[in-house]
Amino acid sequence: MALQQQIAEAFANSTPLSICGGASKQFLGNQVAGEPLSTAEHRGVINYQPDELVMTVRSGTPLQEIKEILQAQHQRLAFEPPSFGDAATIGGTFACGLSGPSRPWTGSARDSLLGCTIINGRGEQLHFGGEVIKNVAGYDASRLMVGAFGTLGLIMDVSFRVLPVPATEITLSFSMDAAQAVASVVSWSQKPLPITAAAWLDGELLIRLSGAQAAIRSAQLQLGGDISKQTEFWLQLREQQLGFFQTGKPLWRLSLPMAAAPLDTPGEQLIEWGGAQRWLLSGEKPQTIRQTALAAGGHATCFRNAQGGDIFTPLSKPMLALQQRLKKAFDPKGILNPGRIYTDL
Repeated sequence: MALQQQIAEAFANSTPLSICGGASKQFLGNQVAGEPLSTAEHRGVINYQPDELVMTVRSGTPLQEIKEILQAQHQRLAFEPPSFGDAATIGGTFACGLSGPSRPWTGSARDSLLGCTIINGRGEQLHFGGEVIKNVAGYDASRLMVGAFGTLGLIMDVSFRVLPVPATEITLSFSMDAAQAVASVVSWSQKPLPITAAAWLDGELLIRLSGAQAAIRSAQLQLGGDISKQTEFWLQLREQQLGFFQTGKPLWRLSLPMAAAPLDTPGEQLIEWGGAQRWLLSGEKPQTIRQTALAAGGHATCFRNAQGGDIFTPLSKPMLALQQRLKKAFDPKGILNPGRIYTDL
């Protein structure tokens, strides 16, 4: 196989490789200097069982193609991933580990992954996990690949779970400040309500309800609010097409406990995932933003328009040492996407 041979030769020659699928998320993380390794031709569905809600595909398969296949069976990806362009691939989607608006209620990309086949930095093919929802006991190494940005191995194929498309879906709108919005969503999330997305921006809280019509109607009566006319909001939020994102300012992604109080940080904020994910447009010093996130129990990533310095939260010495040992185990010569996340990896 050509991809495996290319990695084996790179290992023999200690040649750095820059892994790329559709290049839709190249903006995230550090740029990699290395010989291009493209998965664009490694595509196609290997196995799809609609009745079992599982699918196995090659990593270079376009994300849009997968969505269309699922839509024909009235199914969808459970973690609602962003594409950031028509060229996005399923391998890059899992490698970056990004999840959409439904993440707190239907799970993350890591939760959806059942198994994968990779080629490590030695050019060896390894298989982890399985193709069914209940597969292996013990530590599931496949989930290490989610969010590793290709630094541990080239993803060749992935098996993941899917979900039925909801029978009914509406969005409710509420006028309230950020603190009220966070408190409300935390409270509502503890009840058996069919909430699948929540976002606050500019004094308006939007709540998406998905499920059977009777359940939607019951939840609407309990929550109140008005039915929103922003029919494309969740798509635009997922793909960062809202006006909020259309600036040249540094865009920070803050991962916090859902119930954390609104942050007193200069800049514009969009609160998503009921408070667990907060987008911040700010020219404040990176160290200040990171310290603020840390004090609130979370961490911060400069998602777009980084003005130099670390993009991801710097690792402590013990954590860096652990990550370096992990990197060496999968990629002993450090040839796979070197420096994509951290310069020391």
